[in-house]
Amino acid sequence: MAERTLSEHLAAFAAKSAQSPLPDDVAASVGRRVLDVLGLCVAALDLPTSRAALEHVEEQGGAPQAHAVGLPGAVPAAWAAFANGVTAHSLDYDDTHLPSVLHPSAAVVPAALAAAEYAGASGARTVEAIAVGLEITVRLGMAGYDERLGNSVFFEHGQHATSICGAMGGAAAAALLLGLGEDGVRDALGITASMAAGVIEANRTGGTVKRVHCGWAAHSAVTAAQLVRRGFTGPPTVLEGRFGFFEAFLRGEADHAAVTGGLGDEWAVPGIFFKPYPANHFTHTAIDAAARLRERGVRPADVVSVVLGVPGAVIRTIGEPIETKRAPVTGYQAQFSGPYAVAVGLFGGGGLGAALGDYTDALAADPGRRALMAKVDVVADERCDAVFPHQFPAVLRVTTADGTEWTEEVLTNRGGPDRPLTDDEHARKFRDNLAVTLPADVASAVADEVTDTVLGLAGSDDAAVVGRLLARLTPTSTEE
Repeated sequence: MAERTLSEHLAAFAAKSAQSPLPDDVAASVGRRVLDVLGLCVAALDLPTSRAALEHVEEQGGAPQAHAVGLPGAVPAAWAAFANGVTAHSLDYDDTHLPSVLHPSAAVVPAALAAAEYAGASGARTVEAIAVGLEITVRLGMAGYDERLGNSVFFEHGQHATSICGAMGGAAAAALLLGLGEDGVRDALGITASMAAGVIEANRTGGTVKRVHCGWAAHSAVTAAQLVRRGFTGPPTVLEGRFGFFEAFLRGEADHAAVTGGLGDEWAVPGIFFKPYPANHFTHTAIDAAARLRERGVRPADVVSVVLGVPGAVIRTIGEPIETKRAPVTGYQAQFSGPYAVAVGLFGGGGLGAALGDYTDALAADPGRRALMAKVDVVADERCDAVFPHQFPAVLRVTTADGTEWTEEVLTNRGGPDRPLTDDEHARKFRDNLAVTLPADVASAVADEVTDTVLGLAGSDDAAVVGRLLARLTPTSTEE
């Protein structure tokens, strides 16, 4: 008997997981991630890019198969996945896996929700499929993680591992929900590898294209599963083959053991980090450090100089070019700015410590914040390098006008296994996100209803629950 290929290993894992109860911590984690994604989809609806994506979807026409948050009626499943993927990732508020540094849920959850509604799958089956999709996404991301480099090889090549690996995980989830079984998952992986994409230059110099990445990944995932259902097949050696996924994206520099090691017994899903703040994850500990200094009495007007120490590998994302990072033109650019993160912490933010309202174009141009940001240097710190990328630490040193030198170190990220969010904090984030777009009374009523439904998905045999959830979160439907 020939040895299984990597995609065959993943397909067997997927099929087995769909036939057995998930570990309790995995199922609970998936419920929180679905809640997180749905809140993000609602919160992002008023962005110009979200409106553009939704208008684009509406123009495509087609069979009414699944719902997207923000659209009043059902659309083709792949386009519903696209729309929800765009809005889920648009605020840089979605979860992160470390050390692969990818955002699994923003591609996998939209793909799975669309496929579930299209196929009439129950809530329980949907949770199982999402768990499998997230796990596959993370394992493919880790296959591209270089321990010696301390970074993702995808990233080093200018590729967005989130959308590339997320398309693959989403395809596995969609294939399960369409009832394609082990062979179907293998073929869906084989097909999606030809659709996976994402270039991250926008992180460095601007542009909003990154918001499309998870949408296109989710669209590719559902499309691949639908094509398999109609008879398309993919190469069984799609991952490790001479002209396969690893060669194309990683130039063959892949850790195969990261794909199969402990597969089915050791789950990465519960350890994926939630984001408490709506900004690039590299900036979060800088916010925390600055907030601690504010609590100790440091005020922005008293600051003479600031040195933000971070892992050397993240400087190009949040500290270069430093002139741009000190003077972000838009709220979106501010989300990727280390100096702005210091400003958020010292001035004080909303929500769990920094909220969407803290990242506006007006605040990015605020003279007080600009004056503070102009004093911030972003430098490599040895202690941070020793921890990265298992955490995104920061060491903040501030000198005030009276000559006092203040230091705060934050070496672990809030929202991860070492500093988990409480259930109340998850609920607060969801409610806050709904309130960005929905009227306050509607947001309050919908929040409790949706929270209860989502957190109970793992025990639900209701085949229509996903569609009702998505329709309930669309502003036009909630106002009727």
